[in-house]
Order: sequence, then structure tokens, then C-alpha cells
Amino acid sequence: MALLIILVCIILLVLLVSWIKLNPFIAFLIVSIAAGLMLGIPVNKVTASVQKGMGDIMGQLLIIICLGAMLGKLVAVSGAAQKIAEVLVKAVGQKYIQWALVTAGFIIGIPLFYGIGFVLMVPLIFSVVYKYKLPAVYIGLPMLASLSVTHGFLPPHPSPSALVVLFHANMATTFIYGLMIAIPAIILAGPVFAQFLKKIPSEPLATFRAEELPADKLPGGFNSFFTALLPVMLLMLTAFFPYLGFKNKELLKVVAFLGDPSIVMLIALLVATYTLGIKQGKKMSQLAVNYTDAIKDISLIMLIIAGSGAFKEVLTASGVSNQIATQLQAFNLPPLILGWVIAAIIRVSLGSATVAGLTAAGIVASVVLQNHVNPNLMVLSIGAGSLAFSHVNDSGFWLYKEYFNLSIKDTIKSWSVMETLVSVIGLVGVLIINQFVK
Repeated sequence: MALLIILVCIILLVLLVSWIKLNPFIAFLIVSIAAGLMLGIPVNKVTASVQKGMGDIMGQLLIIICLGAMLGKLVAVSGAAQKIAEVLVKAVGQKYIQWALVTAGFIIGIPLFYGIGFVLMVPLIFSVVYKYKLPAVYIGLPMLASLSVTHGFLPPHPSPSALVVLFHANMATTFIYGLMIAIPAIILAGPVFAQFLKKIPSEPLATFRAEELPADKLPGGFNSFFTALLPVMLLMLTAFFPYLGFKNKELLKVVAFLGDPSIVMLIALLVATYTLGIKQGKKMSQLAVNYTDAIKDISLIMLIIAGSGAFKEVLTASGVSNQIATQLQAFNLPPLILGWVIAAIIRVSLGSATVAGLTAAGIVASVVLQNHVNPNLMVLSIGAGSLAFSHVNDSGFWLYKEYFNLSIKDTIKSWSVMETLVSVIGLVGVLIINQFVK
């Protein structure tokens, strides 16, 4: 019954947005409230769940998305994105620019959360798209595939790291196995799959589009790369600092504070305001207008993401994820496949990869011990399952759809299929490695 209710709610959400053309934020509110009531949440607690879901997801993403949009706008209008695109194409040639972006996305994706990596890399993707008149989805989706794979498979990302601890796996071994699976998954779900997406029409967000500037008006190559990638460098430095052997607790606390994604984005924006703004002869009043325009352009995206958070929280609060997992335990499947299936179904039902992964882990933890399953591979199996078929109840789906300005149909054809390919390839990789490490 719970699965049927979720299915009805997802169909309703799709119909409200695509057929009735209702604003997605309002559609999410209607569906979230309806789902809460049908799943048995007390009437007086439904709105509280909706508000909590919005608060939880926006508490994590609001600062990052807003500051990231401001930074992206400045990188675009200052000519830095144009300069970066020129340098990349000169280095690898236009023929291999897609592979250059995939590599950049993979390297950046290892230390960064998916949402931060997305917001940082989108301006770079669009600068290449606009300058060289290339299909946006064809160029952009492979880079996003590399970000998604690192998010689902590789520590130190939250879900795989938590699963390593829960299953008493080895962090380094999981990372190595994850790397072995990640590379073919990125190639097949990224550049190979993107060959079939060249004809998908896309007019990406105007906030990252700037008029092409003459060469003498562009910032230098070092300035452009340094400023655009400063958040990545700061996050990588603060992530590795604890492993350098420093014992001073106060120093470690300061570094942890400076490594918080919100603080990193604030520092990066302040530096960019000088290096790409003041230093380039712009006035603060001009920059203020650019920053305001950036927020206006992404305001609907923020509301949609908030709505998806409300829907996820209603489903979580109703306990439906535990019901689904308990029912699935009755199936007699090999443990690695069972973990993937449970994570995949919860992911499709709730939308959150992290929730799907952690919920599935709690269900199969005893199975891992009883059947002597390789814990490192179980981490990766569940991580792969938690990426399956992202659709309208996932904030990542809407982030991609709205930034690339796609229809729901084309978003499913590109984004949802890419995520599913990553998920299935991940499971196949786990099963192959399992044949050699038993």
C-alpha cells in the first residue's frame, strides 16, 4: 500500500508540472501534504514535516547555491569563463574538450559534495558551450556523471564514508575498489552515453551567459583559473590538513571552520570580488547588480529544491522507507544484490541518495555479518543502488533541469538514464570484483 501511495504521488507530481503546467514549488507542496495525509502522518504534524524538510535541505544548500551563483555570474561577466574555455581548448583541442571537463569534474568531485561541485562547474560548462556553439547536454552531462559517481562511490563523501564505518570496512580499500568501478562507470554513462544526446535542445540559464569580450579585456589565465577553482583548492587543503600530523587542537578547529563549504564559498566570493571585479576596474555598485541578478535567476531553483526536501521528509517521517526495506528482505537474493535493490527502491521512492544508502545499510548490516560478505564491496553495492533513477522527487534532478533549462521529458532521457547507468554499471563492477576477492 505504501509503494502504491508513493507511485500515485509521483504520477500526480509529474502531471501537475508537465500537463497542468503548475509551478513546481506549488506542485511539491500539494503532493507533499497529500502524501503525508495518505501515509498516516497526524494532520497536525504534516505541515511541520513539510517545514522541517524545507529547512533541512535549504539549511545545507542555501548559502552554497546563492554564493555559488554569485561567483558563477562574476566568472561569466568578467570574462574569466571565456578565458578558461580558451585555455582548455588550446591545451586539448576542441575535439577532446568533453574529456577535459570529465577529468576536471572527477578530480573536483573527490573532495567536494555534489551540490557544491555542480554550482562551481556549471559556469565552466556553459562558457565552453556558448563560446564553441556546442550542445549543452552533450558537453555538460559527462562532467556531472563524474561528480555523481564520486558522490555515490568514493569516501570522503558522507554516504560512502558512513557506510564504511557501519560495515567496519577499510576506507582505503573501499576507495581503491570504488576507483576501479568509478572510471568505467564515468566513461560509459558520461562521454559514451552523451553521444546519443546531441540533439536534446537546451538553452542554459542566462545568468551564466556573458557577451564575448575582446582578448585585451580578459583577465589573465592564472587569475581566471585560480579564482574559479579557489573553492576547490580550499576544500582540498582543509580536507587533507588533519592528515599532516598537526596535533594542536585549536589549529585543527580553525582549519575545520575554514573548511566548512559555506565559509569556503564566502572566502572565494570575496577574493573573486577583488581579483575579477575591483582589480579589473569594476565598481562595487556594478558588482552588486551582478550579484542581485544572479540570485533572481536561481530563486525558482531554490524553491523547487526546498519543495523536494519537503516531499522527502514527509516520506521519511511516515516510516515508509523501513516498510519497503522490511518487505524486500523476504526475497532470497545474494547479499550484494539485495543491498543494491533495497537502496535503489528507497532511492526511487524517497529521492535522497544519502537516505537510501543509510537506510539500506541498516537493513542489511546483519546479513553482511551472517554471510561473511566483503564489507568494502557492500559499501559500493549500496552506494551504486542509492544513485538509481533520479527523477522528480530528487533535488539533483531539478537542479540539472532548471540550470540546463530542459523539459521534464528531456531531463529523464538524459539525467535519469545517466544516473541509472551509473548505478547498474556500479553493481556489475561490484559483482566482477567479488569474483576475484572472495
